[in-house]
Amino acid sequence: MRGWEEVDVILFSGDAYVDHPSFGAAVIGRILEAAGYRVAIVPQPDWHGDYRDFKKLGRPRLFFGISPGCMDSMVNKYTANRRLRSEDAYSPDGRHDLRPEYPTIVYSKILRELYPDVPIVLGGIEASLRRLTHYDYWQDKLRPCILCDAPADIIIYGMGEKAIVELARRIEAGDVMTDIPQTVYLSKEVTPTSDDIVLHSHEECLRDKRSQAENFRHIEEQSNMMHAQRLLQKVGHEYVVVNPPYPPMTTEELDASFDLPYTRLPHPKYKGKRIPAYEMIKHSVNIHRGCFGGCAFCTISAHQGKFITCRSKESILREVKQVTQMEDFKGYLSDLGGPSANMYGMHGRNHKACEKCKRPSCIHPQICPNLDTNHSKLLEVYRAVDALPDIKKSFIGSGVRYDLLLYKSKDEAANKAAMEYTRELITRHVSGRLKVAPEHTSDHVLYLMRKPSFSQFYDFKRIFDRINREENLRQQIIPYFISSHPGCTEADMAELAITTKRLDFQLEQVQDFTPTPMTVSTETWYTGYDPYTLQPVQSAKTQRDKLAQRQYFFWYKPEERHAIEQSLRRIGRPDLINELCPHGDYRKDNNRKEPKKEKRGRNRRHY
Repeated sequence: MRGWEEVDVILFSGDAYVDHPSFGAAVIGRILEAAGYRVAIVPQPDWHGDYRDFKKLGRPRLFFGISPGCMDSMVNKYTANRRLRSEDAYSPDGRHDLRPEYPTIVYSKILRELYPDVPIVLGGIEASLRRLTHYDYWQDKLRPCILCDAPADIIIYGMGEKAIVELARRIEAGDVMTDIPQTVYLSKEVTPTSDDIVLHSHEECLRDKRSQAENFRHIEEQSNMMHAQRLLQKVGHEYVVVNPPYPPMTTEELDASFDLPYTRLPHPKYKGKRIPAYEMIKHSVNIHRGCFGGCAFCTISAHQGKFITCRSKESILREVKQVTQMEDFKGYLSDLGGPSANMYGMHGRNHKACEKCKRPSCIHPQICPNLDTNHSKLLEVYRAVDALPDIKKSFIGSGVRYDLLLYKSKDEAANKAAMEYTRELITRHVSGRLKVAPEHTSDHVLYLMRKPSFSQFYDFKRIFDRINREENLRQQIIPYFISSHPGCTEADMAELAITTKRLDFQLEQVQDFTPTPMTVSTETWYTGYDPYTLQPVQSAKTQRDKLAQRQYFFWYKPEERHAIEQSLRRIGRPDLINELCPHGDYRKDNNRKEPKKEKRGRNRRHY
């Protein structure tokens, strides 16, 4: 139909193909297309049998690209207890059998066997977060850079718009690729310079967990610096070379990426089939990139960085107008947000200070005094969107950082805008339930999570309740919590249960901590050391210990009473039994419908 005799680039994706700016393969395909390249995309190829899906388009002129999917394949498939999830959110009808485990490795081996001389480029979350020695929870072992297992030539880590075009140009010209920013490769001959950071070798990390913890501090700091250093790590007789990332994109560059001619629809081959992840975001709009929260269990900063790049109001409005033209749009925008809902327009006042900063978080342990926390630009976006004739209401589905709303800056204009934003958020942009993520109630655990003290949740809830009373609204706060995070004990979970019960919460949005590659929490969990202080940190490791913590979320379920009582006696807190689960509560509960049994995977959060 296009009159092509060959294609320049063939991308293999572990996800169903959705031509939408929230799906990585679509973005990279459109970026290459805009740069003048002919691109083909093969979604969810069959990796069994004769490999016909890998052969159907033949040999590309330049390279193969592999994107295993928007989520890590193992997080997508298994729960924290290594049980199969209820569905694969990025596959048609949630099917589990359309992608292998570790598709980066599986697809690479097939392509290398079929086309030994064609370059293979890895991208996406799976390769990006496995670019150096990392702990793999599902194999329960330390693994080297994924290039040691996947016979590919190079990794593009993070958000790859700039790097992929530069790489295509270099391959086309036959130029050297080893100095492209934001790439990773293996080399037998590397001469470290004084500007490089030489990490402990993979073999040293295998012998000594403390070495792995020491490595991670450098890895995280360099992932979040404006001007990072090159990282080198020896693996066997080779070096893994991680080139520094590109500087954060400008507003104009980010607009150009979002303004490409996406159809915003799944491929027609999926007609009549449901793609759960698409259903969740099809009426939403992403307004910025990056997150300076630096939460210890989250991979966003490792993949996108901490510096915020905002889309222009004009670009956002163009996309919102596209959404309003969709056949099934009823006037309600499901989310106008980003990695964190209310970081749009925020940056350091003194740019030169940001250029030298190594802090992985701009708001932990305290909010940086250089950070401009003014919500005015975000309010302008909300009001411009709400003024569109086809918009009845725009909801904020992304998580809100209430510590930014409560912060008292020296800038009175910023403080006034925060109060104004808080009221507008609660009165105009909540669909009856506002999601926030305190994550825990113990300040010790929260510090390790890089989250604010739980006292700030109390403060925010008071404001939320007051505004609801004043406006005659009946809305709820839905808090998210995590069990089994490093540093968390059964006693901490018992206190969490008591605290949330006193607040009249029966928790729904909960999860057991899942160690995922390249987070501070995972490195702490595996090594037993805080990477920044090198102090020992205890963690719940066995399934029994993890379930013993998780059960406290469900103190209101009669079937959990006996195990909770046993746990409270074992940890020396029998004094909490009567308050947490008195018999009267259960008699009262038995007169009403028992809560529906939680379905695995339904309430998981995406990182």
